Amino acid sequence: MTSPLRNSGLVLSGVQPSGSLHLGNYLGALKKFTALQESHDCYLFVADLHAITVWQDPALLAGQTREIAAAYLASGLDPNKAAIFAQSSVRAHVELGWIFNCVARLGWLDRMTQFKEKSGKHKERSSVGLYTYPVLQAADILVYKATHVPVGEDQKQHLELTRDIAGKFNLDFNAPDFFPLPEPLIQGPGARVMSLRDGAAKMSKSDPSDQSRINLLDDADAIAAKIKRAKTDPEPLPETLDELKSRPEADNLIGIFAALSGETKADVLARFAGQGFGAFKPALVEVAVEALTPVGDAMRRLMADPAEIDRVLTSGAERAGTIAEKTVAEVRKIVGLWPGK
Repeated sequence: MTSPLRNSGLVLSGVQPSGSLHLGNYLGALKKFTALQESHDCYLFVADLHAITVWQDPALLAGQTREIAAAYLASGLDPNKAAIFAQSSVRAHVELGWIFNCVARLGWLDRMTQFKEKSGKHKERSSVGLYTYPVLQAADILVYKATHVPVGEDQKQHLELTRDIAGKFNLDFNAPDFFPLPEPLIQGPGARVMSLRDGAAKMSKSDPSDQSRINLLDDADAIAAKIKRAKTDPEPLPETLDELKSRPEADNLIGIFAALSGETKADVLARFAGQGFGAFKPALVEVAVEALTPVGDAMRRLMADPAEIDRVLTSGAERAGTIAEKTVAEVRKIVGLWPGK
């Protein structure tokens, strides 16, 4: 079912199938996607092409793609409202990505801090795909002429690159306003959830410690145990947000409580100020279990029916492909490439 483009614009985002999704993904992405589908046309993909910039087990990748799709659906996304698809199913992403490789400049990519962080001391051993994946990311966004992109703080630089590529394409090919300059959507609680073991580090699928995160497939007992073991400090909870800023672990747990309960951090502090974590953590367990176990249960039900997930992904790819192929056909004409089919 295809809806007309809404006045609020088109939103594009994706999640890599490179590990189990966790609380940070849920609060920072999935929960926001569910809200955005009511006000925007949403195209939400599983970023399997981005995943293979580092080695993935081919025997597991398709199943991991279905797991991300199951998480989308379990979190409340409606495939009749939002197009849900695998990135690799819409080949226009790759074609536009190559054209953008010829628009982007090496100096722009050299400034991308995420490549430096991911490659570390072994830059020469990293794949070319890892270096250029921000260009493919620009193609992911602009092939739908998306106006808004939900991003975390660590992806803002890549969105700036997307805007640079869009602007240079429009200028180089005398095509004013052909590609929009997409805006970030980073507002709201839960935009950055930190590790349960280190309040200065982002909660991550790649952290070797499973105790650092709450996975969406964790059951109630696992959720409770991880919260009870979460790193804290010995002081009681403060009364003000200013006092909270200097206590990263406390700030993280208060933020998680607020995002899951729909309150502000100030609301949570007003209730628990002066109390220790012995009183606060059981309340956080209750809120987390109530919010997350239905998502995990729904994911397990969906993953038991892979044919239904495949139906959703196929339908979403057809919807997405209709827009993406039209954009690429226009781009081929603008650039002067042979028209193709």
